[in-house]
Amino acid sequence: MPGFRINEYKIILVPHEELSQKIISLKTAFHEKFGMKDIKPSAPQLILANFKQVKAAEQRIVNRLHMISMAAHPFKIELKDFGSYPSHTIYLHANSIGVTELIKKIRHDAGRLMKLDADNTAHFMSNGHLTIARKLKPWQYEKAWLEYSHTHFSGKFIADHMILVRRAAGEFKYRPFERFDFQDLPVDTKQGVLF
Repeated sequence: MPGFRINEYKIILVPHEELSQKIISLKTAFHEKFGMKDIKPSAPQLILANFKQVKAAEQRIVNRLHMISMAAHPFKIELKDFGSYPSHTIYLHANSIGVTELIKKIRHDAGRLMKLDADNTAHFMSNGHLTIARKLKPWQYEKAWLEYSHTHFSGKFIADHMILVRRAAGEFKYRPFERFDFQDLPVDTKQGVLF
């Protein structure tokens, strides 16, 4: 869209520090073992949605996400064992009804605000997962999946907030932009009926 600054956004959940360090160690070992030494492992994050939008729409999205987070309650997420998207990605399963419900709520209440145009709509995750490695070459994937499909991992954390991160189009690194604490408040309002 000419004349408008477009940013890329992600809404994420992050594990507590101790679990994050455990996952970073796992990612680092994976990268070293499977010939990805020149790629620095990213910080652990469970992506709920990603989208592009003009900067001018940012405040409306932030306001809507604040309303969603005020009504949301903290919930437990269990990271258990590994899964894959064949030929390119290996991840940790994130089992939680809370994640599924939060994604549905964001899609329902804020989804249309996250639509830039017909070609750029928000992508909401269909299942919770935390990526260990992506964009793998076929040989890396085959060798790694042979090992990780039989490897066990377990970790739990309480999701008590979500974070909106952003980057300008063309930039490499996302930066935290806004934090939304889950407050479990009765903020859902219904339209009143007259007469």
